[in-house]
Amino acid sequence: MEDIIISIIQRTMVAGTPLLLATTGEIICERAGILNLGVEGVMAIGAVTAFIVTMTTGHPWFGVLAAMAAGVAVSFIHAFASVTLQANQVVSGLALTMLGLGLSGMMGKPYVGRPLAVKMDDLPLPFLSDLPWIGKALFHQTPFLYLAIVLAIAAWFFMERTRIGIQIRSTGENPKATETQGVNVSLIRYACIMVGGVFSALAGAHLSISYSSSWVQGMTAGRGWIAIALTIFALWNPGRAIFASFLFGGIFVLQYLLQPLGISPNFLAMLPYLSTLIILLGISFKDPKRLNAPAWLGAAYKRGER
Repeated sequence: MEDIIISIIQRTMVAGTPLLLATTGEIICERAGILNLGVEGVMAIGAVTAFIVTMTTGHPWFGVLAAMAAGVAVSFIHAFASVTLQANQVVSGLALTMLGLGLSGMMGKPYVGRPLAVKMDDLPLPFLSDLPWIGKALFHQTPFLYLAIVLAIAAWFFMERTRIGIQIRSTGENPKATETQGVNVSLIRYACIMVGGVFSALAGAHLSISYSSSWVQGMTAGRGWIAIALTIFALWNPGRAIFASFLFGGIFVLQYLLQPLGISPNFLAMLPYLSTLIILLGISFKDPKRLNAPAWLGAAYKRGER
């Protein structure tokens, strides 16, 4: 029984890791007033880039670095369209998702079904991994998990306790007032989109070189869209995102636990996405003022505009 519980907790943490990375990145982006619906596409690009580089070099960390660079590169498209050209952010984000999914499918086609010779190994933390129960469950995990939690906590501290974090939040709330304080609103928005791209690419890298053993087209499986929903569920707070992401990680694991009960596999596969819709439906009935959404979220801003 102990082994079963430990296994469930381990799998929940692993399943929630890409959600936490992508959600944290989206929170940073949206706090600056930019709605990025391209998370799914950036995750796909990060996944295929990490896989190809890891397979070619035999070094998973090279794959991680390459994925981060690819995340910045493709996110620049959305940044240029939404900030410089002031295009509709919804359209730009959707275009980025379609581009990312299509490009990853094309790049990954020669690698479908090919297993990695070297994956990202689990990293047991000294002393902590030897603790009874929680040691094996929480501290004998992939480096991506530790990185996701540390980055989420760091993002919370950065957004809430630093001057630049205040400027980011101010940009999302009132860019006109922020500009009068000598802050370059466009630069902040560009930077936040790029950082969000890095986080999403890391989420994709986790899926391809740690979570899975071979390349599978469509590996992201809608996790980018769930991350966008979790951004709202977490009320744009990276600290809350930790709880929200691992809650949904548990829902992913639940579908496998319920399979022996004879429940339709198709219905079980719907559980994470059905849960997303239910949460969004529940949030829609709340007072918008209590949601803490950035006032200028999704709105274009032209420098010097009054």
